[in-house]
Amino acid sequence: MKLHFKPLTVFDVSRTGVSGAGIFDPDFKSDEVPDWLEESDRRSQPVGLPELSEVDVVRHFTNLSYSSHGVDNGPYPLGSCTMKYNPKRNDALAQLEGFSCTHPLQPPDTLQGLWDLMLELQGHLAELTGMDYVSLQGAAGAHGEFNGLLIIRKYFEEKGQDRRMILIPDSAHGTNPASAAMAGFECEIIPTTRDGLMDLDSMERHLNKNVAALMLTNPSTLGLFEENIQEIAAKLHANGSLLYYDGANLNALMGIVRPGDMGFDVIHVNTHKTLSTPHGGGGPGAGPVGVKKLLEPYLPLPVIRAIDGQAQPDYNRPRSIGKIKSFYGHVEVLIRAYCYILTNGAAGLRTATENAVLNANYMQHRLGELLPALFKQRCMHECLVSGGDLNVNAADFVKRLIDFGVHPPTLVGAGCVHFDVKYGTAMLIEPTETESRASLDFMVEQFLTVAREAAVAPYMIETAPHTTSVAKVIKDEAAYLTLLKA
Repeated sequence: MKLHFKPLTVFDVSRTGVSGAGIFDPDFKSDEVPDWLEESDRRSQPVGLPELSEVDVVRHFTNLSYSSHGVDNGPYPLGSCTMKYNPKRNDALAQLEGFSCTHPLQPPDTLQGLWDLMLELQGHLAELTGMDYVSLQGAAGAHGEFNGLLIIRKYFEEKGQDRRMILIPDSAHGTNPASAAMAGFECEIIPTTRDGLMDLDSMERHLNKNVAALMLTNPSTLGLFEENIQEIAAKLHANGSLLYYDGANLNALMGIVRPGDMGFDVIHVNTHKTLSTPHGGGGPGAGPVGVKKLLEPYLPLPVIRAIDGQAQPDYNRPRSIGKIKSFYGHVEVLIRAYCYILTNGAAGLRTATENAVLNANYMQHRLGELLPALFKQRCMHECLVSGGDLNVNAADFVKRLIDFGVHPPTLVGAGCVHFDVKYGTAMLIEPTETESRASLDFMVEQFLTVAREAAVAPYMIETAPHTTSVAKVIKDEAAYLTLLKA
């Protein structure tokens, strides 16, 4: 059933013979096959690409963009995966000719400025995280996570210990067990207590000589700080195991406390979550990896370091896990992170963290009357609220928010991680530090509007969203029409 407007594809607006190039080479006749082209390489059938003018292309994709909700056109309180506004100045700086027109294989003496920047960025990240050394190679958060786990594996291989178990709390991001499995480990899930913290007794029961590391997100995906972190670190290290920090929620700690000071041995940083670089759309990301001194030899190739007083890529690392990315990583994303750090400075980064935590607690408090918090305590950068008292399904509730200009928050019970069924109606909301008080109030009012609507007109929510180009799939068309008429 299609009750909504169907977006046109680029093929729908194609017109035979139309070209967007507008420039033709008089020496190259389009209807003539050049002599240098081998017969076997000549195409016998049209390639089947759409034919459009330049203005057709621009208008088509601009119109398609109106069908998508992004942080540039409205609030995006997607808990567990920070979606915050990225300052456009960082895009402009990363596109400066000296950066965007370089090539990693050009003469080395022409790359010195870029290497200097990368060495400085490594230092800033080491300072922010409390680590001793940093590699910028990771292509994204999950890739950085994978690299960190390969480092852990290589560390134990050199020690002659066949440790194959990774402990992971059930409040972890779903990439944790996936990355661990890809790195050749087995996973054991540690449950969460009623207070939302990792069950310390369960962790101790699972600690043995087969445990390589515990992967921990702090604060967790429940938006709570793991208060027992120093005890956790001590018990792991006493067992000869390592402590891995999933840096996804570093934006709740940056400038206030450092993972390295808590006892973590390895960390990856999701630059889009903490250092305001682009996220989503299938484009490049960055997932730098930081380590303590004992793990430095295993960092991937190359590491930018000072050699004879100058920043240079170091490939002479026989104990490294090897090459995990071409050349130096996603440089333009890293430049954006570098610019964000310099723009804010130490005080500004701390203020960003404080605002992220303040905004989440503000929304938790304002929503409390109709959407009570699951945990009766202050949250960190995101809050977890319950939809259990609503007259509608939580999945329908969040879809209705789209009609009011707010992106749906994460449904914790939707299988994004290994949560218990007790969180089945919970919504994880992260407003981020980039939203103003006015924006927060707007989001709160939309949440409350939909919550009140659920009590009197549930059919409006069960069939939502109504304003998008693609409708919800409804099994019973007759029932759907009846609800709309009501």
